Amino acid sequence: MVGVKNLHLCSTEETKTPTPWMAWGLIYFGFTSSSIRYKDQNFCLKITKENQENSQLQSPQGYTQFLKVFLESAEQNYFVGFRVHYYVFTDQPELVPEVKMGEEHNLTVLKVPSSNRWQDISLSRMARLEKLIESRLINEADYVFSLDVDSKFYGHWGVETLGRLVGVIHPGYYLTSREYFTYERRPESQAFIPYSEGDYYYGGAVIGGLVKDVYRLAKTCREQLDIDASKSIEAAWQEESHLNKYFLYNKPSKVLSPEYLWQDQIPHKDRVKILRFSQIIKNYADVRPN
Repeated sequence: MVGVKNLHLCSTEETKTPTPWMAWGLIYFGFTSSSIRYKDQNFCLKITKENQENSQLQSPQGYTQFLKVFLESAEQNYFVGFRVHYYVFTDQPELVPEVKMGEEHNLTVLKVPSSNRWQDISLSRMARLEKLIESRLINEADYVFSLDVDSKFYGHWGVETLGRLVGVIHPGYYLTSREYFTYERRPESQAFIPYSEGDYYYGGAVIGGLVKDVYRLAKTCREQLDIDASKSIEAAWQEESHLNKYFLYNKPSKVLSPEYLWQDQIPHKDRVKILRFSQIIKNYADVRPN
């Protein structure tokens, strides 16, 4: 872990602050922070409109109610002008709303079994992403993002987010020292991270990158989840714990600031000048099976 330097970013222009391992992130536009680790390095990314972006959306049980807001806001902000294919995983396909798609934007609904615990829904995320890439995306897409559907796009989300492997800093921990990160701390779990290690705490609601690299991530995390399950171990935050373990030893090539994964219940006016993607306020008792 490198030392902490003060950084105050409030410009509406794109700011690129490489991570300690000299990745292409951190990516900031209007984010204000008082404690971010950084070094200076130039960054350049080129992409054409021939590239295709695919998104895997988790919409289990009561979460289907959030799809309309998610999709309508995505169509206004998410890779506008590019080919986009949304894949929605839900146990209630009949409740998926009709939303007008933009040119070369498509939606496919994939039915999955219901779950009795919300934790099981989270635990299955990596396996579903792995199978989706194997069966469809490997020959169909360049990039893939896996996103939680109980969210809304508030601003532009475009090519600045593309990279070989993309993570986003969790909005609850971007000012927190790593000893307070909610990593899995039990050595018997495959997701174990000791207190002496860690770079950032990544949110599991956004995972992205090149299809082949996201596939490697999903497959590895799924295998580690299976090992834990065979020992009756469930990591502290299910697949998010395993994602953080993976990113610790397989550094993302781009790290997005929390403006790409905020939470509506957290005041943002003094922290995020440009809010792009945020998880909406909800009553978990109404949408979770347990």
